[in-house]
Amino acid sequence: REREWIRPDTPSKCTWKLGKPLSASPHRHTTLPEPLKIMPSILNKVGNTPLVRINKIGKQYGLKCELLAKCEFFNAGGSVKDRISLRMVEDAEKAGVLKPGDTIIEPTSGNTGIGLALAAAVKGYRCIIVMPEKMSMEKVDVLRALGAEIVRTPTTARFDSPESHVGVAWRLKNEIPNAHILDQYRNASNPLTHYDTTAEEILQQCEGKIDMLVATAGTGGTITGISRKLKEKCPGCKIIGVDPEGSILAMPEELNKTDKTMYEVEGIGYDFVPTVLDRSVMDQWYKSNDEESFGFARMLIREEGLLCGGSSGSAMSVAVKAAKELKEGQRCVVILPDSIRNYMSKFLSDKWMVQKGFMKEDDLVKKPWWWNISVQELRLSAPLTVLPTVTCANTVEILREKGFDQVPVVDESGVILGMVTLGNMLSSLLAGRVQPSDEVSKVIYKQFKQINLKDNLGKLSHILEIDHFALVVHEQIQCEYD
Repeated sequence: REREWIRPDTPSKCTWKLGKPLSASPHRHTTLPEPLKIMPSILNKVGNTPLVRINKIGKQYGLKCELLAKCEFFNAGGSVKDRISLRMVEDAEKAGVLKPGDTIIEPTSGNTGIGLALAAAVKGYRCIIVMPEKMSMEKVDVLRALGAEIVRTPTTARFDSPESHVGVAWRLKNEIPNAHILDQYRNASNPLTHYDTTAEEILQQCEGKIDMLVATAGTGGTITGISRKLKEKCPGCKIIGVDPEGSILAMPEELNKTDKTMYEVEGIGYDFVPTVLDRSVMDQWYKSNDEESFGFARMLIREEGLLCGGSSGSAMSVAVKAAKELKEGQRCVVILPDSIRNYMSKFLSDKWMVQKGFMKEDDLVKKPWWWNISVQELRLSAPLTVLPTVTCANTVEILREKGFDQVPVVDESGVILGMVTLGNMLSSLLAGRVQPSDEVSKVIYKQFKQINLKDNLGKLSHILEIDHFALVVHEQIQCEYD
């Protein structure tokens, strides 16, 4: 059968001619709602974000009220934190604290850093951002592109530890001349900008009628500033705070009791209560969890076309529960803090969701015929291994002789210590970081994935799509004798 198609290079039938009146056009034309003006800089694109009706999700969860989303990812830098970043910089300039040539340092989960780096790029300041390792590489790449210098800190470090992002930022501030920490955790400009702008925008967009606000809490500046203004203008408006499991911001304290200390959602929750968070204006707190947060974020993207981040899912997962008490004709506003841009390699990825346990393999598309075959059926030969005391020179020689480009390093009892790769060893030798006579343990690579013989090839396939190799290991039982 001859295929049916229309060539993309067919001759144009367009009748447009210079000077021909628009009324003669066969097409429907649209006009701009209001005249557009040239902006002095991209910083003028901070604020005035759209309030969008949620058309499907509310109905799916049986809500009778109107559900609205304040889309803060329309700010210039992609998040609600652009507002506080610009306000903190401008207030510091007006107070004479921040001067040309000075350095801005900030401990942040990433979004405030991007907002500050954006302002610093436009205004000409040096910017150093200190952020925990948990935060996405997309945030790091954006910060680098904006010219910021980045320092990473351990995610597990307590806020009051010298190794935490807060502790490291203050050490740098004390070492670098004319450096300033604008300090989003204590700076009054944080809640003030939301009191003055974000809340006023919501009130204008809702024509003064709002019955419930749902927002997540990180530093707490967003929910504090908006809530204070709404309590003044709409005293009956109920304020719902959202805090992830593993954080301690919610009240009463019993809500925070959990064995969890880590969570994957970025930018919300803390192991301390920031100064700018005023918990007295919250009417009720809900705890969110990773699985629901990422599920609702993906739902907002798929069902509503809102390209938002994980914490937006946290807020929406709570909104569909809290807003059940509202009646027809009432209105609930949900704050969506940031965009999908920062999380392309995280919850947007099916593979990442499966690896983290938020999705099951069965949720994915049809698998190839070999998916459930066990690794054992590959009948792999025993791998070459080296002891940690073997020299780098001898290891390079062995790998070249055997035609391998990596080898496991095991101790005398057979415990796997890590991997060494030919490429890494040669680059370390050429750079002078190690000598040929040094033990191979100096160039050991400890971040590698292990897989058991009983695991299926589907699991191995996922690993090899992200990493260059995986180590197939036998189950080991290690005994200790007195």
